Amino acid sequence: MIFRTTPARRPALRRVRTTPAPRPLRHRLDPARVEEIPLRAPDGVRLGLTRIHTGDTGRPAVLLLHGHTASADMFLLPETRNLVDSLLDDGYEPWLLDWRGSCRLPYNETGQRYTYDDVALYDVPAAVSHIRAATEDRPLFVVAHCIGSLALSLSMTAGLVPGLAGVVSQGVFLTPKLAGRTSLRMSVAGELLKTRIDHIPVDFRKVGLWSRYTPLFALASRGATCPDPTCQILHNSAWGTGASLFVHENLSAATHDRLAELLGPAPLWILPHLRRIELARSVVRWHETDRRYAALPPNALDAAGRVDAPVLLLSGSENGLWLDSQRLCHDVLAHRQPHLDVRYTEIPGYGHLDTFLGRGAALDVFGHILEFLGERR
Repeated sequence: MIFRTTPARRPALRRVRTTPAPRPLRHRLDPARVEEIPLRAPDGVRLGLTRIHTGDTGRPAVLLLHGHTASADMFLLPETRNLVDSLLDDGYEPWLLDWRGSCRLPYNETGQRYTYDDVALYDVPAAVSHIRAATEDRPLFVVAHCIGSLALSLSMTAGLVPGLAGVVSQGVFLTPKLAGRTSLRMSVAGELLKTRIDHIPVDFRKVGLWSRYTPLFALASRGATCPDPTCQILHNSAWGTGASLFVHENLSAATHDRLAELLGPAPLWILPHLRRIELARSVVRWHETDRRYAALPPNALDAAGRVDAPVLLLSGSENGLWLDSQRLCHDVLAHRQPHLDVRYTEIPGYGHLDTFLGRGAALDVFGHILEFLGERR
């Protein structure tokens, strides 16, 4: 007897509640040069894409990817010489993506949950596709920070963003490595708090003294040298994980006062994916059986041979979050994929976020980025 079966119908894409537009960026550029582009990922999520017009149609394009809970604001600080300033002066056209983990968007606090699979499969390729359509055959570079870089590595090893002219990865790329206490706290906090709260805020002024979050701020203040609660939960605790996001003295007073604007709440429901990634010491796919994510490799490090762009791995010598993940990535790739064009540069005296937010980053950090891009433009 012959049994006939009909193929299963492909599940519909998930929908997430969205806002009409991201909150405004803060910058000192001529507003006429800053174009906010409505961009939706293939699953319907509203993203933010910003183009800085230069009037020169021959400039190479550079896509900037922020870290989780940060935003495109981290590249546009009006109080200091920022990365966009440096790129413009060096002859590039900057593009800034606010992917779904941006604090300019609502998804960390509201809307349906997501994983880094969604960022790699939908957000990054959508931005790259739009930029390529607008810039045609011009070279396209990417400068990516933290989780933006991690998601980019998954997109690259899936072959979803081929032909990039070069990639600068800051903080972490293919081999995430956290301190033991950070990993432990992440696991414990996720289990203890998941039934009580779904995100950890950073702005104490918004939650107030008599809120469910007060004990978290109190724990973050232990041993802190700065009296600002936002600084404590970021610099002294990294949302309760015990890590540190920056070297305190590297921030200007103006940037320090804006921390609650530059970094938003951290969703606890992302921790299982982050925990799986950290335990694997590699960027691994979260969705194992959902066919919508079949384009992503189960393990990005195993698929690193598909990386077809030169890569500069950057990290501060005092990175208190990802430790020596970038050095580890360079060593592993040199052993397993010696044909890849990968170099590693360590920035003395810098932590994690201050490589972009630091008041001296234009002198100490951006030159390495511009030199790398300039060799490949």
